[in-house]
Amino acid sequence: MIETTHQINAVRRRVGTRVLDEGEARVTVISQTYDASVEDVWDACTNPERIPRWFMPVSGDLRLKGRYQLEGNAGGVIETCDPPNGFTATWEFGGGMSWIEVSLDAESDGRTRFTLEHIAHVDDERWAEFGPGAVGVGWDLAFVGLALHLSSGQAVDPGEGVAWTISEEGRRFIELSSQGWREASVAAGTDEAEARAAESRTTAFYAPPQ
Repeated sequence: MIETTHQINAVRRRVGTRVLDEGEARVTVISQTYDASVEDVWDACTNPERIPRWFMPVSGDLRLKGRYQLEGNAGGVIETCDPPNGFTATWEFGGGMSWIEVSLDAESDGRTRFTLEHIAHVDDERWAEFGPGAVGVGWDLAFVGLALHLSSGQAVDPGEGVAWTISEEGRRFIELSSQGWREASVAAGTDEAEARAAESRTTAFYAPPQ
């Protein structure tokens, strides 16, 4: 399905903060360069017929100020839209609200760098418990789907995706992703021991011991 080490190494992970009107927020940043044009990546990320081929079914009004809903997951409002360069949207899930910012940058070789920033107000206790991997591992898994879709042009079979996630290789991917987010957290100033503890809890959440 996916070459785990290659995919893990293809992704850049970064952790930071941003000051919003409501106060300081945590920022989890993930990016990857895909062998596809900006227009193709934009269409894959905004076309309601293509989004389910690599992510999950989506409904709603996918245009500026429209409301979207991902099946069984987050919904929100599209706040800005600048095709084919990027968009921003609220990310409403479990009674809370955060924000996502997507940007697409053409590279000189015809490929496209896709960057997603997830911005959220997270209290110190919850951040210490799971760290950036709480959302970062989930986005890593989404980037796998996008990589497969863009490279093949085909839809990712949801059943196969779930089966891979719980397979030995899928669990290895989750462990490596969680490690990557721990490293990003330490680079941002988190104590090494605290980051490792958060990594362990995050890995157990996404890949419970069997």
